[in-house]
Amino acid sequence: MVVPFPGSPRPTLGVEWEIALVDRKTRDLSNTAAEVFSAVEELAGSETPHITKELLRNTVELVTGIHSTVGEAMSDLDRSLDLLRRAANPLGVDLISAGTHPFAQWSTQLVTRTPDYDELIERTQWWGRQMLIWGVHVHVGVSSADRVFPIINALLQRYPHLLALSASSPMWAGVDTGYASNRALMFQQLPTAGLPYQFENWAEYESFIDDQMKTGVITKIGGMHWDIRPAPKWGTIEVRVFDGVSTRAELGALVALVHCLIVDLDRRLSAGETLPNMQPWHVKENKWRAARYGLDAEIILDSDANECLVTDDLDRLLDDLAPIAVSLGCADELASVADIPRRGASYQRQRRVAEATGGDLVAVVDALVAELGT
Repeated sequence: MVVPFPGSPRPTLGVEWEIALVDRKTRDLSNTAAEVFSAVEELAGSETPHITKELLRNTVELVTGIHSTVGEAMSDLDRSLDLLRRAANPLGVDLISAGTHPFAQWSTQLVTRTPDYDELIERTQWWGRQMLIWGVHVHVGVSSADRVFPIINALLQRYPHLLALSASSPMWAGVDTGYASNRALMFQQLPTAGLPYQFENWAEYESFIDDQMKTGVITKIGGMHWDIRPAPKWGTIEVRVFDGVSTRAELGALVALVHCLIVDLDRRLSAGETLPNMQPWHVKENKWRAARYGLDAEIILDSDANECLVTDDLDRLLDDLAPIAVSLGCADELASVADIPRRGASYQRQRRVAEATGGDLVAVVDALVAELGT
């Protein structure tokens, strides 16, 4: 099976940011996406809003256009978030972004009815209904198909950095799970989700897609929901590692990190370098360590099984990427990645609020609402 990959002549950027709707009084999730969308369309008038539906009716997604810089993409998201807030406010609905809601129950949530979502729930049943989770997806344009898997395979070495920095799902259904990112491990229970296979080239990927289509695992290429995947329709690599990102500043920082990582790897390929690779079992272990321990994770660095604290390696990584960030116009955003460990990642901030309030999870939602408003 041929899977066309049109490629992108430059490293374009696109972002998808999932936002949860919460009731202003109870702070529980609000299944009011339909009403919010109606208000959005009325406010937008003749313009087409960059706001879409998601699996659950407590969720909306902000989707950017195609941009060249992090600043452009963030300005696009700012406009959509402002429109969404103006639509939700009169309905008594506030907004948060986190990997999970601290106390909401999955069994009370309503599913958006579309053929794709109906098929997903029919196939995955209990696990599919459990997917009360939110994330951020970042697309970066790549010039040709032959570059996609060398870049993806090398990017997997940075997986724990991306997850630990964004981890924002320590609580589930009113219980502290002990994990920094409960979302990451929940999502991989779906049959087409989780870590990607480390194919050597595009032809191997095409053969895999052919197998999946013939056996009915998927009905279209987009049915593979890997944490990092090719997006052939757009000519991009799509990074889906992040939990929902709780603040606008952190989102800009993390988008910059992804943009710089992929462009750096792409340029190294152009210079004739063979990109690094790591055994799948190390990649899997790193995902678990980052999900469990977040910024306190000791990660495996390379195929020789050297290890260090993720934040120590992050300092070196940011120094290495600084020249790339200058060339991409996102030096300030990349530098602000270092602020996340200093301030505490979202999972740490949520736990601090819970501890300070004697376990009041409504207060945790209050804090998340406030953070998204800044």
